[in-house]
Amino acid sequence: MKTIKYLYILTLGLIISCSQELETLPLTSLSDKTVWNSESNAMLALTGCYRGNIPYNATGFETDWCSYSGLIFLEFASDNALDRRATTTGNSTLHKLSDGTLNTSNSSILNYWSNSYSKIAKCNIFIENIDKVNALQAVKDRMKSEARFMRAIQYFYLSQYFQDVPLVINSLSKEDANQVKKANKTEITKFIVDELTECIALLPRHKEIKSTERGRASKQAALAFLGRTYIGIKDFPNAATTFKQIIDLGDNIIDPNYQTIFFPSNQNSNENIFATQYLENLAGNALTQHAWPAVVGGWHLVCPLGSLFESYEFTDGTPFTYSSPLYDPKDLGKNRDPRMGYTLLWDQSTFKGKKYVCHPDSVKSVDQLGAGKQATYTGFGLRKFFDESYSGSLFYYGANANVIRYAEVLLSYLEAVLEAGQPLDQPLLDATINKVRGRASVNMPRVTETDRAKLRDILRRERRVELALEGQRYWDLLRWGTAQDLLKADFYGAPFPGAKNMRKKNGATDPNSRWYVITRNFRNPDDYKWPIPQSEQDINPNLR
Repeated sequence: MKTIKYLYILTLGLIISCSQELETLPLTSLSDKTVWNSESNAMLALTGCYRGNIPYNATGFETDWCSYSGLIFLEFASDNALDRRATTTGNSTLHKLSDGTLNTSNSSILNYWSNSYSKIAKCNIFIENIDKVNALQAVKDRMKSEARFMRAIQYFYLSQYFQDVPLVINSLSKEDANQVKKANKTEITKFIVDELTECIALLPRHKEIKSTERGRASKQAALAFLGRTYIGIKDFPNAATTFKQIIDLGDNIIDPNYQTIFFPSNQNSNENIFATQYLENLAGNALTQHAWPAVVGGWHLVCPLGSLFESYEFTDGTPFTYSSPLYDPKDLGKNRDPRMGYTLLWDQSTFKGKKYVCHPDSVKSVDQLGAGKQATYTGFGLRKFFDESYSGSLFYYGANANVIRYAEVLLSYLEAVLEAGQPLDQPLLDATINKVRGRASVNMPRVTETDRAKLRDILRRERRVELALEGQRYWDLLRWGTAQDLLKADFYGAPFPGAKNMRKKNGATDPNSRWYVITRNFRNPDDYKWPIPQSEQDINPNLR
């Protein structure tokens, strides 16, 4: 059991209401005087900065950039996955981020906005008061750095998606909160870089984090977000230098077992650099309820798309094509990158000892495709993240939500070197992309390509399959500037050659016998920048 996890359960709400979120209000569980009178109470307040408004149990909407729903559900805006509700009720606000209908009334952007500023306000209060606590200065310096880290990563996400937002670094009165002005992305980025750089010097290394402190920020976590910040603004030389620091520290590894790094039993793997903590039964998450197939009691909200299935290479390292002799329409996992089998379910797969049957002609199956049920709407299901031996409540699964893994660091380092125009050679490939592909449970062929344009395509595909459904794909498409090409398209699901009940677009049969799913209409440049929520603009005209 982990102390930080118990603190997540006990954490007081620094109930702070941009407008309501930034207003300073009293603490609920402890008075303002009481919370700063001991190190243990201050630790509760710090844990409130980590948790923010992340709920336990089920939530059908995004709650935080680092919650299971905030991460995985963001894939619904990408070419990796479909929110089942987008086809059954038309009520997926995350799908609307990229389907051409994004506007200021979208509830998903309001949720991300509100939860970010709630966390920022909590962090501001903590930073302003921690020095009142009677504790060793080193202890207070570390705790303050953690709060500054949490505040900086909120601004990272806000600057990447909304771009120009209020930069608030002090607690505010209600009147002041309703009059804040926007800072531009450049100003916010400078703040993030400065904050994280200072925090890096004061935070402990990954290897120094005690088992009872899992979930607290490390030097590597701050470096990883600093690297993300640089790569997000295309400052590739600084990104390369930053990611290389994590590699040189040598605390992190590529775990030999790809599948179990997402399981409660192995979530403390040294591959996992930063993760949101959950605890079975006491402070669990409901990803199992949301994403398991109907045959085992799940709601099947997460439906991987055929374009993700098609991104996994064959075992000889060649890209997937339907015309390849290695493709077997009767066994979709045959001759494919093992990560596909660790990530996806398809017709006739076995999950928790039961047959997953989603063929559109299988009328007796609860998971039948296209029958108006709580079942797949693409012909694929989600296996990644789930320990199939789990038998507890589907509402209180205990797996952490991995925010940053070492695999991402290695792939981002290679991307930064490539885009910075720095030398590419085989030792670099072997130390980065091939280390990721070469883990024992994956063992895909080595990449040897050093042509910059060709390697870029290989690397982007590798990043997609390695980090599939971990909340990175949509951001990648935005920062690469490829969203208007890949998210303005028709999307298909699994192939079902010979099926009688096939969904077709305008009556046209797909040449690869795939199930037609949906069409997205991403708008360039409109959808590259999220609008500030209308409710915030109504309160504060400075945000218009």
